[in-house]
Amino acid sequence: MQRNRHSMLTSLLLVGGISLIIGFISGYPGWVISITLFCWALVQIRQFNKLVHWFHTRDEELEPPEASGHWGELFDEFSRLQRRQASREALLRNVITRFQDSTSALQDAIIIIDRNNNLEWWNRSANQLLGLDDAADRGKPVMNLLRDPRFVRYYKRGQYSDPITLTSPTRDDIKIQYHITRFGEADRLLVARDVSRLMRLEQTRQDFVANASHELRTPLTVIRGYLETFLDQELPKPLSRGLDSMQQQARRMENLVSDLLLLSRLEASLHISDEQPIQIHSVIQHIMEGAEQLGRDKGHQFNVDIAPNYDLAGQEIELHSAFSNLVYNAVRYTPANGIIKVRWWVDEQGGHFSVKDNGPGIESIHLPRLTERFYRVDESRSSASGGTGLGLAIVKHVLARHNGQLTIKSKVGKGSTFACHFPLEIVTQFELDESSVESLK
Repeated sequence: MQRNRHSMLTSLLLVGGISLIIGFISGYPGWVISITLFCWALVQIRQFNKLVHWFHTRDEELEPPEASGHWGELFDEFSRLQRRQASREALLRNVITRFQDSTSALQDAIIIIDRNNNLEWWNRSANQLLGLDDAADRGKPVMNLLRDPRFVRYYKRGQYSDPITLTSPTRDDIKIQYHITRFGEADRLLVARDVSRLMRLEQTRQDFVANASHELRTPLTVIRGYLETFLDQELPKPLSRGLDSMQQQARRMENLVSDLLLLSRLEASLHISDEQPIQIHSVIQHIMEGAEQLGRDKGHQFNVDIAPNYDLAGQEIELHSAFSNLVYNAVRYTPANGIIKVRWWVDEQGGHFSVKDNGPGIESIHLPRLTERFYRVDESRSSASGGTGLGLAIVKHVLARHNGQLTIKSKVGKGSTFACHFPLEIVTQFELDESSVESLK
């Protein structure tokens, strides 16, 4: 391009010089120069119009106009640039086509969502799994098409480290796992996967555990009935001690069966089917009454701090089970005359329930595994307390079903703090009278 500008300037100077000489010879230098430059300008305008017309045709197969000199070089240069651009565009179209063909072959639904939360592109599997329509749904907001309240909360929360599993909007017998990844400036990639087969396999395992646990109830009931009958009679002390120990173990097995059945029911669904308003102050009050009876002989001091105007939306039975497990664990494992603090509060992050004790504490090496089934920090201490080893696993599943999280902080010799954290969207406000608040203090 720089060379063409020099060539055009040289041409202008050459034409001007020749016309000046001819003008002096003829005696009319001004007229000759003016007419010559005017004709030279007409030629340049004509060539420029050819170039503009060639650009406007937008036909890649159309050859550039015939021209000589600097205009011919300029046309050839633009022609080469056009061919290189066409080659790059063809390569890019080929890459896009191959990407679309490869993603269309996937069984997982792939959806690109733009910065305005509108559907930009998706593959064929999205039509089958999610019921999208290529003609009608393009450009529509994703939350207008996937309207499940749990998906809407998951999408708006913006924390996509863990996927969410829901029923397909097209078929009730299909379970879809959604995973969202951010890319670009504010775009999102939504991957929806059919996990129905994995869910059925998991359901088979859960059914086996539930059926086995249910079948154990009958023989345990019979055994406990006979043990109670025998213990009501006058028996030798060695035999009485043996029967009493058998009764304690039978009671422990019944608790284990009950926890297994509850855990199986919680695992049957990753999310609660319906949400009901729960009066947290009433739930905690009922739990604290049981905790005082459980620790009656230990002389524990209980401190309860409650936010009086907030409750949760969820399943009351499940949350009661989770909260009571944390409180009763603190009562069982805290030595006599301990201090147990129970707190419920709400901030900009959501709702929080915590249980803090000044017991022996737990070594940090055990903390990541505390929610595993039957994991024991101290086998002898757990056996003596009558625990089943499933309490924290139940807490973890209950919180997962309510989109909550469990955090555990503990130091040896300084006690432990177990806290449940709930998202702000399931926290609701209500009016609580002063007498209810006072009853919790």
